Amino acid sequence: MKKRLFAACMLLSVCGFAMAQAHDDYETLKTEKIQNPMLWADVPDPDVIRVGDTFYLVSTTMHLMPGAPVMKSKDLKNWETVGYIFDRLTDSPKYDLQQGTAYGRGQWATSLKYHNGRFYALLAPNEQGAMGDTYIFSAEKAEGPWTIVSRMRHFHDCSLFFDEDDGEDQSSGRVYVIYGTGELMELKPDLSDVIEGTHMQIFQREEDEKGLLEGSRMIKHNGKYYLLMISHTYAPGRHRREVCYRADDIHGPYEKQVILESEFGGFSYEAQGTIVDTQDGDWYGIIFQDRGGVGRVLTVMPCRWINGWPMLGDENGKVPDTVRPLVSGQPETDIVKSDDFSSAKLGLHWQWNHNPVDAAWSLTERPGFLRLKTNHVVNTLYLAPNTLTQRMEGPTCSGSILLDCSKMKDGDCAGLAAFNSDTGALTIKKRGKKLFLEMSEQKVELSDRDKLVTKTEEKVIESIPLSSLLTPHSSKIYLRIDADFRPSFAKNFMPGNDLANFYYSLDGVEWTKIGTENYHLGFDWRRFFMGTKFGIFCYATKKAGGYIDIDEFCFEKSPK
Repeated sequence: MKKRLFAACMLLSVCGFAMAQAHDDYETLKTEKIQNPMLWADVPDPDVIRVGDTFYLVSTTMHLMPGAPVMKSKDLKNWETVGYIFDRLTDSPKYDLQQGTAYGRGQWATSLKYHNGRFYALLAPNEQGAMGDTYIFSAEKAEGPWTIVSRMRHFHDCSLFFDEDDGEDQSSGRVYVIYGTGELMELKPDLSDVIEGTHMQIFQREEDEKGLLEGSRMIKHNGKYYLLMISHTYAPGRHRREVCYRADDIHGPYEKQVILESEFGGFSYEAQGTIVDTQDGDWYGIIFQDRGGVGRVLTVMPCRWINGWPMLGDENGKVPDTVRPLVSGQPETDIVKSDDFSSAKLGLHWQWNHNPVDAAWSLTERPGFLRLKTNHVVNTLYLAPNTLTQRMEGPTCSGSILLDCSKMKDGDCAGLAAFNSDTGALTIKKRGKKLFLEMSEQKVELSDRDKLVTKTEEKVIESIPLSSLLTPHSSKIYLRIDADFRPSFAKNFMPGNDLANFYYSLDGVEWTKIGTENYHLGFDWRRFFMGTKFGIFCYATKKAGGYIDIDEFCFEKSPK
């Protein structure tokens, strides 16, 4: 079966992609240029550092576990996930989908640093009370293992900063956290807590900054301090932008400069990120952009020091379509991957929705398959434990699974979803002794404070009986979701604007569309605050004890 599914993955024409005719051009482009977006997937709130010849990036994944993914690259083009800063959060049953949820909360805007031969990461979950305490982690290697150094009061969108000599001398200095809108506190040298009495407001927001300033990233260059922040400015003719505050002393006084105010690729103006240098002394900016259903994507651009300011973009101050890679010949890597589940350990490209129930999944009970077992009874996908996710990617992508549903019990629901606060799902449902396949639109409403699931909706668009289609000796079915995140002006072969289509197959070759045509994939910061994910799920609505086996997940994306 795996060979058949792999062969199906290669039949890209059935996915609606015109990849073959673009193959030669793509092969040339990928060896010569970085195509923006650098990562056309949900990778928000980046912090990027360089250690030797390797760049390390950390991003926000909120309620997904493990959390705070660490990615690395040699060329700022090919990225791979190499570890996570923590496996799970345990401060509240909400992380276990009990007494509420952590949708849109959890890990936010981690700050990554390298100091005296160790990696450090500071993050503050976007929660209230003790759940929002700031964590500081440390590790000898970016891949981990990471250990908790300390916990302290909440700091919003903060930057950890070791005030070192920025020349050859890397001697220890004082340590700070910069957070909120220009607030600073000094930390104890051992990072165990803040030093009381050191709080400062290092600058006052100017009159033209009507929106929130956040996303602090502090660096030191040529003896000066630079604080990069996103500015949400809503005055007529003004846009979202990246600003920089500069001072000769970390405590101020600071002066301000707008360093990027640019739309890109038919989408909105972009901001929030950081800058990083190369071994040769060049500088780059890595900034995210909101792109609707796919989430918040990463772009890379030159950073030119002009009059002592790190100006971002091309010679016109705009985000460029392409950037020259730093080095050539690097192996092609990606943060989203196919998986045949032949390993006894789950790949780093996967994340669970909330903390997993470890007793309810396995890669070893049936070697070569992912087994998802129902654990307790729920009435909605949004409270189902052990939904396994990967990002969707632009400009277009396709994800498919081969699912063995022979061990499902009455009331079980299992399948593949375009998972978000508004979800398009392919669900196999067991009713009595019969199986049905449904394509449905599902929605969730959450309370503001505890993210309790207050209401769910499920609108079945199409339902077909499976029992008559499956053979007595096989209860396996292929499910596939194709997604298109191209802006409308870039339409070539399929409609764009965050659309998905759903398919099933009995052999992995001939596919039948099911359900709504061009389901809209949305982004809602008030609920999930994340881009759409592929989600593999299995849950019980009547009695626990059933399970499914996933033979393989096949992922394909089209060239940018």
